[in-house]
Amino acid sequence: MQTIAELFDLSGQSALVTGGGIGIGQAISLRLAEAGAGIMITDINLEAANQTVEMIKASGGKAQAIQADASSATDAKRTAQATIDTFGKLDILVNNAGIYPVSPFMETSETLWDRVLDLNLKGTFLYTQAIAKVMIKADQGGKIINMASVDGIRPTGLVAHYNASKGGVIMLTKAMALELAPHRILVNAVAPGGILTPGTCQTGDEMQKVTGKSLEQMAVDIGQRIPLGRMGEPEEVANVVLFLTSAAANYITGEIIVVDGGYLLS
Repeated sequence: MQTIAELFDLSGQSALVTGGGIGIGQAISLRLAEAGAGIMITDINLEAANQTVEMIKASGGKAQAIQADASSATDAKRTAQATIDTFGKLDILVNNAGIYPVSPFMETSETLWDRVLDLNLKGTFLYTQAIAKVMIKADQGGKIINMASVDGIRPTGLVAHYNASKGGVIMLTKAMALELAPHRILVNAVAPGGILTPGTCQTGDEMQKVTGKSLEQMAVDIGQRIPLGRMGEPEEVANVVLFLTSAAANYITGEIIVVDGGYLLS
């Protein structure tokens, strides 16, 4: 039987984290690096990605950044190869990149719909397909973690496009888990609720324009709907991702773990 330290030791493994430069993606990158994995951070914002790399290196970890579009099949293949070239292998994929623009359903344009679905859902498909091919060729199995959302389970209003994309991620996770299981590739998803990130602040500004409510009032409203009485921190999502990438989760696939402080209970 492995010790607890051994279960969560990712030494010798490498992970590709999309959107790893800020927010939840940054927290995931830092946590997996702390566990010993080499981290390839892909982000459209190369400056933010490089800053996270420096944070990892300052703590003695291994990381590299590459600018990439999380909705591009070409970039998916390119970043997979870059990870192998840098670390010699690719064991873990975290499909974290995503966007959450606010728009009432009746005012949502086809352009906005396509942009959200392309990045949040199609990107998850493209990157998983590209990285799974690498994992299958290496014949060493792997772990793939997709970022879903409580909005893919219960709509909150003003983000029907986002609801649809994350609902799709949940079902795609299950479908990919079923087909990739024979190759010992485990596919799971994490569904965060309200998490305090730079993106959340931007969304709050957009919500304020649509609803007319102050940020303070919206914060109170959200807090009242969460049984634990507060919003979550990025590290609390990263901890669950670490669990799913670790040996402690070697018999778990096709599952969606909700990290929402009990929001869906209310």
